[in-house]
Amino acid sequence: MSKALVTYFSASGKTARAAKTLAEAAGTDLYEIRPAVPYTSADLNWQNKQSRSSVEMSDKSSRPALADTDADIAAYDTIFVGFPVWWYTAPTIINTFLESYDFSGKTVILFATSGGSGIGGTAEALRGSVAADTRLIEGKVLRHASTAELKAWVESLPV
Repeated sequence: MSKALVTYFSASGKTARAAKTLAEAAGTDLYEIRPAVPYTSADLNWQNKQSRSSVEMSDKSSRPALADTDADIAAYDTIFVGFPVWWYTAPTIINTFLESYDFSGKTVILFATSGGSGIGGTAEALRGSVAADTRLIEGKVLRHASTAELKAWVESLPV
């Protein structure tokens, strides 16, 4: 694989654990996508239509601010982007992250964590947040995958 970076947004720690395992399996660097204002438990209450996550996800133009934009994206050819599945897609902070950097000519591979839903359609939903010549790969949902399983998945990727 070309020079790669695993990036991730994690609200509860589950995606962080998956990202760390993926970075270890792929032998890559790791970067955390952090919101300027961290999410609280109340913010993540998907059953409350007024919670921060519900409000953000109901507004497709929502772009939560990032804590920083110091990822050295230019130094990498392949960037894994991980997130928890919210409302059957990526949280809008992933749009913020993708729109904050130049991914021209790069390969972006999505991965997610989820209690039950899949990742299907997320690449299409994120397509407008990256340059037209960015290769965007749907990837997969990581559920209790071992380092060996992730290594095999990474080696099977068309990069």
